[in-house]
Amino acid sequence: MENTFSLKGKVAWVTGATYGIGFAIASGYARAGATVVFNDLRQDLVDKGLAAYQAAGIAAKGYVCDVTNEEQVNETVARISREVGPVDILVNNAGIIKRIPMVEMSAADFRQVIDIDLNGPFIVAKAVLPAMIQKRQGKIINICSMMSELGRETVSAYAAAKGGLKMLTRNIASEYGEYNIQCNGIGPGYIATPQTAPLREKQADGTPHPFDSFILAKTPAARWGTTDDLVGPAVFLASAASDFVNGHVLYVDGGILAYIGKQPK
Repeated sequence: MENTFSLKGKVAWVTGATYGIGFAIASGYARAGATVVFNDLRQDLVDKGLAAYQAAGIAAKGYVCDVTNEEQVNETVARISREVGPVDILVNNAGIIKRIPMVEMSAADFRQVIDIDLNGPFIVAKAVLPAMIQKRQGKIINICSMMSELGRETVSAYAAAKGGLKMLTRNIASEYGEYNIQCNGIGPGYIATPQTAPLREKQADGTPHPFDSFILAKTPAARWGTTDDLVGPAVFLASAASDFVNGHVLYVDGGILAYIGKQPK
């Protein structure tokens, strides 16, 4: 079983993995034996990521690369191949969200979210696929969302992008499965990160934040997820254990999508 889930000898590129979910997944890959590479938009952000990996005892390799810039992505793939080796595992993690009511959202803001969250994964996957086809082996994991399935106030662009990413996942599986390439998605639930910390803080009167109460009531697990909750599923989808799993989105959400929620008291 250890060999089945081992990533020894594999090169794993996790986009935007300088912190949060991407950092946790990349760190899990390193512990499973993979060589980890990551990217971010600026050198100072890459340097922060390198320092975080070093502090965790991980020898990661970082690159400055904008996932929406096809020329930069192609150059980065070529550099990774020269300096580390061809990419065996790609995790399309880089993404943004803009919480703006649809009638107030500009077309430019909508396009930016679509560009990073949907066009970016297309561009990066397209760049790594030729080497995977040649080797007849590869794993592509797209970080989807519960918004790949559900709508919610103020996230029209994000939901559109993540819904599209779910279908891109299925289409990559459909086009390239014959080359022993598996493309799957992970749909995180509500994860406790520094970005969501304000939503989990007690209010001035000591009561829970309303959004915190809402999430706990909607989640059968009755808690927020942690970044560590995503590591096992990510290793599974990157390893030989998932060689016959293709075009699937694995929702790591504590059961939210299966649950109608608690009846109000």
